[in-house]
Amino acid sequence: MNSITKTLKTKKAFTIVELLTVMSIIVILIGLLAPALNHAKRYASESKQRAQFYRIDTAIASFNAEMDSYPDSSALDPAGKPYCGAMKLAEAMLGQDLRGFHPNSVFRADGTDGFGNVLYPDANAPNYNTSISARKGPFLDLDSANAFLLGDLYSNVGTALPTNRFVLCDEFKRITQHTTGIKAGMPILYYKADTAKTKHNIANPDDVDNIYNYKDNQTLVGLGMPFAPGKVHNLYNGTRFYLNTQNNQITTASIPVHSNTYILISAGFDGEYGTPDDICNFKWKYQE
Repeated sequence: MNSITKTLKTKKAFTIVELLTVMSIIVILIGLLAPALNHAKRYASESKQRAQFYRIDTAIASFNAEMDSYPDSSALDPAGKPYCGAMKLAEAMLGQDLRGFHPNSVFRADGTDGFGNVLYPDANAPNYNTSISARKGPFLDLDSANAFLLGDLYSNVGTALPTNRFVLCDEFKRITQHTTGIKAGMPILYYKADTAKTKHNIANPDDVDNIYNYKDNQTLVGLGMPFAPGKVHNLYNGTRFYLNTQNNQITTASIPVHSNTYILISAGFDGEYGTPDDICNFKWKYQE
């Protein structure tokens, strides 16, 4: 009887060796699962990015049908003010105030038609209702457009670009906006093909006959990464742009992909333009 009572009163506990063994197994399992979870998250983001490009492609097609042209993408506006391709894409898809594109727009950073008429007035302006009734679109659904003010994404814009203009951001939410704390992706770069040109000169990025102009978003790319100050994008190099956008299916001549339309570029998972994980609106292979 005493032996039974003694046995019942004996407390069962894990030994140090057993605890360490369990902890080691847990650490190993976490080590095995973490890469798989990260891969799944990355794959999901890449799928969402391709879906976003599909929506933008559809929206640009609608814009082209309505306006009989693709949106401009040149680095400067008609007045010579900085207004890059990414910003012009956002205006074309949503308007400068996200209420639709004004058909009299000539893609000026100041939102006028070049004759002193304000195309995107404040809501209390006398011509606001007239402006709204003339608008086209928006061509993109605002809820899924990922439109953010450039000044909310970058703290180092200065006078390089207008801070109060929107850009469309990708699905890789690596930026924490310094004004709101909301997560956002990197701006989507947009380049329009100049069909009057004939070259894709990788050896000379500044060839005036190049169908695409890498400088269309050069100022924006030059701002670097908001989450990695001082980091220079690989795509800042003009040669890299032409390597990445070369049509590899044609070996008899150097020509770009989408030589008659436009190019869209997402910085991809790493947030750096010009690296192998970039996602574009064309099938491409990174070239060394």
